[in-house]
Formats: sequence, structure tokens, C-alpha cells
Amino acid sequence: MSLLSVSGITKSFGGVTANKGISIEVGEGELVGIIGPNGAGKSTLFECISGFYTPDAGEVKLDGKRITGLAPDVVCRAGIARTFQKLRPFQGMTVLENVMVGALTRTKDVKHAREVAREWLSRVGLDEKVDTFARTLSTGQRKRLELARALATEPRVLLLDEVTGGVDQRTIPGLVQLVRDLHGRGVTLLVIEHNMRVITAVAQRIVALYLGEVIADGAPQEVARDRRVVEAYLGQAYVQ
Repeated sequence: MSLLSVSGITKSFGGVTANKGISIEVGEGELVGIIGPNGAGKSTLFECISGFYTPDAGEVKLDGKRITGLAPDVVCRAGIARTFQKLRPFQGMTVLENVMVGALTRTKDVKHAREVAREWLSRVGLDEKVDTFARTLSTGQRKRLELARALATEPRVLLLDEVTGGVDQRTIPGLVQLVRDLHGRGVTLLVIEHNMRVITAVAQRIVALYLGEVIADGAPQEVARDRRVVEAYLGQAYVQ
């Protein structure tokens, strides 16, 4: 049985169908990449999985239990956490307090939540920023903060929306290694990423979306050579 099962997800906004019958299976411990051009439906899919949108059709199951239509906080407590393409830290709170918000989904003990937050901040390389206000962090540091906050909820599945997006080239290797480390610890990951060289380096499988539909699902190098993916997204220059 797949840990995360997405079956026939369809979501429309007015006359535009963002997701059209998308089905994806993610096994426990897998790292699956999601690629596709802007408007392919990647972030909408994450919204449907994490409870921010209710799909018009289809269902999402976590470990065999239907979670379709549940509120985001309920989905989070069920075991699915996410980061966002547009970073959303609590600007007026410290780095430590931001991560404690995540930890408090699992405990009412503030002291324990503080300990959990410190542990995750250390793991993502922000242990020296615990008392810093979130608004002062760089983009790369905010990416790490979002990771720590999501991980503090103890997710069984972590959805990462463009973890390397918007950061300078010098920051990317550290973020990639962080994703690898998380996967090595057994975290199940579903990762949206525009940088093909990054996602082919870390993903075990890649799912390609185009106009709201799955056009390829397989090993990274196979998907990168798929004619439909090349025509819809990568272009011939990538494979030459």
C-alpha cells in the first residue's frame, strides 16, 4: 500500500481546469519530484493534498485513510506538512517561536515544543538564529526556517514547493544537501522543483505535469528524455 495515494484529483477555477484527473502513488520513504511549466497545476495539486483546496473530484489517502476535504490543520495533524513557494514566516516572531508553532501541533507542553524547535533549527543550520526575528532572514535562511517549522509537526509526508526557488546559486548546494539528509533520515518527500539538474540529482522518481495532467512518471533520466516532457517543458537544448 502506498503511504500517499492521490487518485483522479480534478480542480477547476471558473473555466480553467488546474488539475485534471491526476493520480500519483508515493511509497513510504520515497523522494518523488514534481516538474512542469508554470501553470501546469503543481502548486494546486499541493493545495488539494494539504487541505487548502477541496478538489472537485478524486480523493487523497494517507496510509489508506481518506483525508480529502479535511481542513489544513487536520491534514497536518494526520501527518502531511508542507512548505510554500511564497515564503510565509511569522515576521514579528523569532525564528525559535516560528518553529515552536509547528511543534505545538503535537504537544501542549511549551517547554517540550521549545526543545523540539531548537533541535530542528540545529539540523537545518539555523541554531545561531534562534532569537533573531524572522523578518531579518535572507531568502535562503527563510527556506530553512520553513523546513524546520514543517518538520516540527512530525510529518509522515513532507511537501516541498520549490525549495531552491529564488535563492542565489551559492545557497542551492546547501539546500540540496539538506533535502538529501532529510530523505536519508526516512522522511517521505514530494518535491516541486524547477531546477531539473537539482531534481534529477535527488529524486528517485519524477512526475511531470502539463496543463493539469500527468504526462510522465518514472525514473529521472527516463522522464528527462521523454518526448512529451521535452516538448512541453525542457526543450531540446536540455537533452542535447
